[in-house]
Amino acid sequence: MEMINFIIMIAGMVVVTFIPRVLPLSLLGNRELPEKVVLWLSFIPAAVLAALLAPSILLKEGSLYLSLENTALIAFFPTLFVAYKTKNIFYTVSGGLIFYLGLSLIF
Repeated sequence: MEMINFIIMIAGMVVVTFIPRVLPLSLLGNRELPEKVVLWLSFIPAAVLAALLAPSILLKEGSLYLSLENTALIAFFPTLFVAYKTKNIFYTVSGGLIFYLGLSLIF
């Protein structure tokens, strides 16, 4: 009986994952979206990245952690500068890792 429940649960997850991906493509695949919608959609990756990174940089144990001991926060600023100057994801990620590693070794 447990195996049937497991298979039903996996099938449900497949449907729930598949529908939000296929439905917009099937409904809007032949149409051109308005320019404002395309502009709005272009901000989604940056917003998702910010939503993922902000808690790991600014929070410690569920509370705001603004301190000179916060190596992630200190490494964020030179990484932001590298991102602004190069506009290259490889250099940004590599620089961020190097800054964070360097600060972790120092502090």
